[in-house]
Amino acid sequence: MGLQVLLYWPNIIGYFRIGLVFAAWAAHETPATFVLLYSIFIALDGVDGWLARRLGQCSRFGAWLDVVVDNLGRGLLWSLLFKWAWLVSAVEWCVFVCNHSVRGDQWKNSFISSPRLIQAIMANGFRTPLGTWVVSGLHCLPLWLYGYQTGLLSHWLFLPPWIQALGALLLAAGRLLALSAEIWCIWTHIEHLTEDEPEQKRE
Repeated sequence: MGLQVLLYWPNIIGYFRIGLVFAAWAAHETPATFVLLYSIFIALDGVDGWLARRLGQCSRFGAWLDVVVDNLGRGLLWSLLFKWAWLVSAVEWCVFVCNHSVRGDQWKNSFISSPRLIQAIMANGFRTPLGTWVVSGLHCLPLWLYGYQTGLLSHWLFLPPWIQALGALLLAAGRLLALSAEIWCIWTHIEHLTEDEPEQKRE
């Protein structure tokens, strides 16, 4: 198989999504263009996974690339919103390292012994109502906040303030649920590392 994996269709979509990230960055001062590009970026996140399963082109590289591209895009958007937003991106990259260094490409299916809430969030690779809520919080909260800051929600979509606030609250709740899973991932990784230390010292 080797380097052929790099040309799997789901991975080609991943490369295209990277291009969308940089195109959106270049257009961030034009809100309508930015939102269009970033929305396509989000939509394709579901397409690459579906295509990988459909074509039998699942791979460790593809699983790694998918999360890298997700984190790159969200990190870009959070950095446009707030000065402290690098903390959000830092947590997401930390979780990426924890998951892929221990659980590998099967990280979505490796939470059998975790608390019920974490299991419910991760069930079926996020393809549940709760999982969809969490993923929506991850991807759409920063986009919604961008729409609020730039006036798109008010002047383009003509959403009343209470709808804007309700949308932000629902998406923020989903993002907080994601944070609970992220903290669990980091904590279990720390436990894994500290459990290995005594054995290494005895050697």
